[in-house]
Amino acid sequence: MTKGKVTICMGFEGSANKIGVGIVTSEGDILANPRETFITPPGTGFLPRETALHHQQVIVPLVQKCLKEANLTPKDIDCLAYTKGPGMGAPLVSTAVVMRTLAQIWNVPIVPVNHCVGHIEMGRLVTGAVDPIVLYVSGGNTQVIAYSEKRYRIFGETIDIAVGNCLDRFARCLGLSNDPSPGYNIEQLAKKGSQYIEMPYNVKGMDVSFSGILSFAEDTVVKMLKKGTATKADLCFSFQETIFAMLVEITERAMAHCNTQDVLIVGGVGCNKRLQAMMKIMADERGGVLYATDERYCIDNGAMIAWPGLLAFGQGDTIPVEESSVTQRYRTDDPVINWRDD
Repeated sequence: MTKGKVTICMGFEGSANKIGVGIVTSEGDILANPRETFITPPGTGFLPRETALHHQQVIVPLVQKCLKEANLTPKDIDCLAYTKGPGMGAPLVSTAVVMRTLAQIWNVPIVPVNHCVGHIEMGRLVTGAVDPIVLYVSGGNTQVIAYSEKRYRIFGETIDIAVGNCLDRFARCLGLSNDPSPGYNIEQLAKKGSQYIEMPYNVKGMDVSFSGILSFAEDTVVKMLKKGTATKADLCFSFQETIFAMLVEITERAMAHCNTQDVLIVGGVGCNKRLQAMMKIMADERGGVLYATDERYCIDNGAMIAWPGLLAFGQGDTIPVEESSVTQRYRTDDPVINWRDD
């Protein structure tokens, strides 16, 4: 990156059922960030093959829309960043193939980005958070993270399924719509709940387990609905309160361990207003600050890949096209964070 020159990166994100293309400048300006979501019928999830086909059908129009919104041409793009992983194999590959093709046509460098790091850096950019404890909650990941010595260190995580996956499967159990997302529909229904039903609470040190509460939901919830002893709203309310309390507990423990008062929530589940409210109560009691964003940046998007791509590009971290592979398993603490000096 030439000193003093504003550089521009286009980022590609397609690790799950969202496909996004974003353009960000080295000054942190988000010029465009369109995305599309693959939505399946109620009671179903999204499979890799069908998700990849969706991404293949919409990604080129998304690139065109992104350039138009940013009022740029391919000649203005200095580098392309893409999600290397983690994520679903077929969607990751479909997205990477398009990025790889454009990089050769446009003759620009390629930067691989860790999906989880993308969420963190996007959150830091949008909120202004400097060095908070990070709660990363999404469909495929649940981790409590802190930065130290050029890496994002994982202090706690799920030992079975991710919180977003847990919410999705609970919504499936209740027959809730996948439009715009299962978690959002649970959140809205939970606001109408008034009866708290005790559910399994599984915190194991710094880690959490969601399989127990999900099994309880899949077995007991159906019986309660049939008997009329609870409503769907009551069940959504109780489910949210329980799993979010678990997340707040392990986050506070990490904050105490790292002597940090501030917390940043990232990932698709981080949009949930109830989770944000519960976390804010805890942060306020510790004299700290809660940093959170809305669905524009919490949910998977292209800009969250473009921004850390630019940061890495500034350090010369580019790769040749033949090395632009993807991986379904790519830990948050794997990549070296060369752009941070604190």
